[in-house]
Amino acid sequence: MRRRAFDPLIGAAVVTVLLLGACRQPARPRPQRSIVLVTIDTLRADHVSPRLMPALDALGHQAVFFEQAITVAPLTLPAHASLLTGLYPPRHRVRDNQMFALPGDVPTYASLLKRHGYATGAFVSAVVLSHRYGLNRGFDVYDDDMPDGGAERSSRATTDLVLAELQRPAAGPRFLWVHYYDPHAPYTPPEPFASRYRSAPYLGEIAAMDEQLGRLVEAFERGAGGPSAIIIAADHGEGLGDHGEPQHGNLLYQSTVHVPLLLVGPGVAPGTSDTPVSTRHVFHTILDWAGLGATDSLRADRKEIVLGEAMKPFLDYGWQPQTMAIDGPQKVIHAGTTDEVYDVRADPGETRDLATSAALSRPLRDALRDYPVPSLQAARVPDAVGEEEKRKLASLGYVGAGTAPVVRAEAPRPASMTALFDPLERASFLFVSERYADAVPLLQKILIADPHNLDAVLRLATAHGALGRAAQADQLFERAAMLAPGSADVRMYRALHDARTPNWPRAVPQLEQVIAESPERVPALEALATLRERQGRPAEAAALWRRVYALRPASAAELARLGEIEMAAAHTEAALEAFEKARALQGPRFTHDLELGVLYLDAQRLQEARSALDRVPPSHPAYAMVLFKRAQVAVLLHEADAAQRIGAARRQAYATTRPLIARERLFAR
Repeated sequence: MRRRAFDPLIGAAVVTVLLLGACRQPARPRPQRSIVLVTIDTLRADHVSPRLMPALDALGHQAVFFEQAITVAPLTLPAHASLLTGLYPPRHRVRDNQMFALPGDVPTYASLLKRHGYATGAFVSAVVLSHRYGLNRGFDVYDDDMPDGGAERSSRATTDLVLAELQRPAAGPRFLWVHYYDPHAPYTPPEPFASRYRSAPYLGEIAAMDEQLGRLVEAFERGAGGPSAIIIAADHGEGLGDHGEPQHGNLLYQSTVHVPLLLVGPGVAPGTSDTPVSTRHVFHTILDWAGLGATDSLRADRKEIVLGEAMKPFLDYGWQPQTMAIDGPQKVIHAGTTDEVYDVRADPGETRDLATSAALSRPLRDALRDYPVPSLQAARVPDAVGEEEKRKLASLGYVGAGTAPVVRAEAPRPASMTALFDPLERASFLFVSERYADAVPLLQKILIADPHNLDAVLRLATAHGALGRAAQADQLFERAAMLAPGSADVRMYRALHDARTPNWPRAVPQLEQVIAESPERVPALEALATLRERQGRPAEAAALWRRVYALRPASAAELARLGEIEMAAAHTEAALEAFEKARALQGPRFTHDLELGVLYLDAQRLQEARSALDRVPPSHPAYAMVLFKRAQVAVLLHEADAAQRIGAARRQAYATTRPLIARERLFAR
């Protein structure tokens, strides 16, 4: 039977299954080779030079450098998912940032190495690789805590953490994954690189990162405690204006898919390879060095058709899905019915489209034909990302659609829509930041050029609604319903709009329907929970908020608010749990000790009630209630000053506590 051109998707999965089977075989001798993988965000292959990156250059004298390494996708999360699993995106099912998470049934190299005695650690430098997206599986340590609750950390901060980790003893050989976010936009290099590269801050961030790479490699080689191996790879490049793309994620030209990749370790002869290779084979190379099978390892110079995708414009706007195949020097970009063909060896800038004259091989044509387009619903998890998380991602430029797009045969090619890349990113950022007045003109401009952009229609409707322009909002919601009849996204956005207006009761049945159809739609759950509070139904509101926080983490303020709602519903234990979690997060900034004291008293946890009430300062607006409750605790604990506390409560009583004190039988005794 003829082997299909897209067999790499199946082959990698078979290798993984075999490896999992191997994990159940009798134990092998413990491997001794420590391995570090360094992934560098947004580093173009043509910007690697000895002057700019002396540390990488020094390491390169021991390495094999792959001159035609190609990422699977020009986006951070899908690219890293392939590095960790060895699979193309259709197999691991992560097709975009933010909207997808790595499924639990997809093995990673960390989980395989851990089963074979490795101490595994990961240090990532931006929230786009947060553990919520599933990449943490198999790591003993997965450090994704950003300083001060921010969205990223510098390469220096990450290196400091890794060096501290290397000082700790490990039970076996180490595997470390270190992710540097520099040189991702916004480009803000530290000094002295900011001054040195004042006119080219992207280069400044590369140089600053390289300095930290040098520190990391030196410390790793010194602390590996035996044979070691190093892999350095970029997840994707950066457009820098080439082909009309300022950054990355929308197109498949070499500026964003051609990346640096080098190996240092046993069985690697220093030099270069000009064979096109996929970065997904980093996975197989790590397993090879760990003694878990050499199939598809980069240590073997093996020719293959290299594949890739850029699905963000399709998933966000309904534009044509884009796929790519490289066979030797020949590269084809496929979008809709259009192919672009380039000789990337003779024309690395892809300035001459050879589509009218080039002959494509049968395997290459089959690979493009058989590449699966993602489902618009499968594995999407955008609603599990809270508003604060969305703002953090937006500060890094990770902003995308919140709705499934309208897909149509005549949809435009992304390469024909480059004039909208900047307005789309800017409008999304402004919308997520709730700067609706600034977002409106950009959204209007987008809809003139792309009238079927459902996400832009819904965001424009929402923006008008938030600005009090009900007529414009209603008109746009009607337009959205015509564009996408039966869309759950349209129903949800309309319900969220109604929930903010005097017509909010109309939103309740709409939200109930959305949640019945999609039980994990976090915005709908949040809105209905808020309306249940407004209806005076705290028990139902609390149940809805608990569902929300099972889908996304709650902030300290949200936990405190949940405690108040549970308290109103007379759920003492649930309220205590929420307040205690909030206090653990907030520390001295916690301001609900009165509520804690009341709840502890209700639960007969008298010592804890006393401690909580004693923490409340006299400046508290309800301090008279504090005195009343503290007097009750004093009587129950038989404290010597109970009578004085009762007297203080009586002297400072106000309208609320006066009748309570008069009826309190404890005080009569």
